[in-house]
Amino acid sequence: MLCKLFLYIMGTEDSNFNIKKFNKMKKVILLSLSALFLLACENKKDEKDDEAMSKGSDQEKVESKVEKDQSKDNKSKKKALVVMDSKSGSKVTGNISLKEWDGKVKMKAEIEGLKPGKHAIHIHEKGDCASDDGKSAGGHWNPTGHDHGEWGEDAFHMGDIGNLDANEEGVASLEFKTDKWCIGCEDETKNIVGKSFIIHAGEDDFESQPSGAAGARVACGVIEM
Repeated sequence: MLCKLFLYIMGTEDSNFNIKKFNKMKKVILLSLSALFLLACENKKDEKDDEAMSKGSDQEKVESKVEKDQSKDNKSKKKALVVMDSKSGSKVTGNISLKEWDGKVKMKAEIEGLKPGKHAIHIHEKGDCASDDGKSAGGHWNPTGHDHGEWGEDAFHMGDIGNLDANEEGVASLEFKTDKWCIGCEDETKNIVGKSFIIHAGEDDFESQPSGAAGARVACGVIEM
């Protein structure tokens, strides 16, 4: 098309006029082509920008979801480690780990220095192990006001865990899991934080009131987050 236009212009009689007219036409054509080229480049840039924005938005959504999932996961997992100190002149020590996951608390007690046989383990109402005999921890944790008894029976305290069974070396371990406890929640009938674990010199008979006739308190540990 441009060639035909060129031949048409050059074929007229007035060559000076033809050259002037051709130069003007050439400028118009060059300007038009330049404008088209710039428009095409701008459209291409906009497409790349849109694509980059789309990818960035998708990445932000993924990162936001990951952060929310991690935050939810962290909130759903709670842990505490209780260090048991000797009381009443005993040599009983150990650790009790607590983990809350999916609405349940898992307790794992690892105790040493016990006399062979059974020893009651309870949660007591106060987070205070300052006294030498452990009595500063108060009585059994019993937010529901029930009689003392064996866990899972008709009546029992929320702190009535049961008995440890120490071997000949005086070592005992116990795992316990329940949905009746929580770690640091707002429900005071379930929240074990701010209470104490107590290990007794004797066995819990699950009948005697108010604490199972388990004898002296030989170890105590405060439950803290």
